Amino acid sequence: MHYISTRGQAPAASFADIVLEGLAPDGGLYLPQEYPQLSLAQLQRMKPLAYADLAFEVLRPLVAPMPESVLRDMLRSTYTAETFGSEQIIRLQPLQGGLCLLGVSQGPTLAFKDMAMQWLGRLFEHALAASGEQLNILGATSGDTGSAAEYAMRGRRGVRVFMLSPFGRMSPFQTAQMYSLDEPNIHNIAVQDVFDACQDLVKAVSADLEFKRRWRIGTINSINWARIAAQVVYYFAGYLRSVRTPGEALDVTVPSGNFGNILAAHVARAMGLPLRRLVLATNENDVLDEFLRTGVYRPRSTEQTRQTSSPSMDISKASNFERFVFDMLGRDAARTRQLFEQDLSAAGSFDLSREAAFARMRDGMVSGSSDHALRLRTIREVWEGSGVIIDPHTADGVAVGRRHVEPGVPMLVVETALPAKFDATIREAIGRAAERPPAARDLESRAQHFVVMPPDVQALKAYIAEHA
Repeated sequence: MHYISTRGQAPAASFADIVLEGLAPDGGLYLPQEYPQLSLAQLQRMKPLAYADLAFEVLRPLVAPMPESVLRDMLRSTYTAETFGSEQIIRLQPLQGGLCLLGVSQGPTLAFKDMAMQWLGRLFEHALAASGEQLNILGATSGDTGSAAEYAMRGRRGVRVFMLSPFGRMSPFQTAQMYSLDEPNIHNIAVQDVFDACQDLVKAVSADLEFKRRWRIGTINSINWARIAAQVVYYFAGYLRSVRTPGEALDVTVPSGNFGNILAAHVARAMGLPLRRLVLATNENDVLDEFLRTGVYRPRSTEQTRQTSSPSMDISKASNFERFVFDMLGRDAARTRQLFEQDLSAAGSFDLSREAAFARMRDGMVSGSSDHALRLRTIREVWEGSGVIIDPHTADGVAVGRRHVEPGVPMLVVETALPAKFDATIREAIGRAAERPPAARDLESRAQHFVVMPPDVQALKAYIAEHA
């Protein structure tokens, strides 16, 4: 398997070459040169497999030529009942109205990001042991990526983590979960701006090839392809556990701010998974919903990015969107490069509404947005109707999914996190808090370890150089 850049000016590379990388050298994002195909017969054979063995079948062609025994052992060590709470790893929870919750938040940090990060921790350690190198991981989080990355990487040999987060814009639980870690290889940097500024800093450092190579900078955000690859697996698992026979139609609704989670669903479908429609759900920061409705991609400024009660989606510049546009345009790298390097810089937006590719895309992907009042009402209705407490981001998914569910076509809504991470919103919605796991009951009272920094690239580089 070879990987290419969305901007077409970087040489093709192997999975081993890109696993520790973020952006390609030309500023683009890596994707497989072609998506491997899994037939309905193969899906039928995969249906009874345990999660780790299913992951092996999905990931094997994407990571080739990694030795199969190494991959299988790594996955079986990752996806265990001890780490994810049950042998099933994921769970299906029927809701009223023809929806079913795809539960992927049973990992150590109670968010779907653990599904990929726990594997990446082992994958990075394996790659570094083989090369004898050290890696400084630079990432940005709007809430859940940071803690999932840090819990996966703490204590890993040869790895340091520098994680940027928007100061004062995460929930108290999310903040404490990250900042209470007191590990010598973990560095929390609270940036005095919104998440998009944190993401821009990561991209700016990654674009400085001399600095990146000198300090061996890698990324763990979903701009790293390995993150997306690992998330593809749970769409296969959710589908195969939802249908009687592979080939049956299934829709899936995905709350998404940075376009990584729904991109994984797009990749799964491109690999042969019979997902009929993908439904993207956003909060009040509705840049992605606006594009899918109108064809206009118009990122917002820092001042225009709203602070909401589903904070992990308070994002106005979706990193993984470039990968999707590249595929949508028939993998036209020159056009993709023009859109993201020139049109966005010059006009602050681009318009694909007149493209035939946009019309074709809308046959298989729709969207919608939610707001605080609808979020609260949805949490309350799901609790009263199904006896299930959902987190605010998942509530956005349920609210949007309800608009698009059709009789006779089951719909999965991807869970984003467990509700215990968002006490204030859950209390506002149903008058009580969600139960916390024992390990998290005193989280906010623990000492916190972080530095505050302005959104300044040179200050960030200086900090990395001092602590690497």
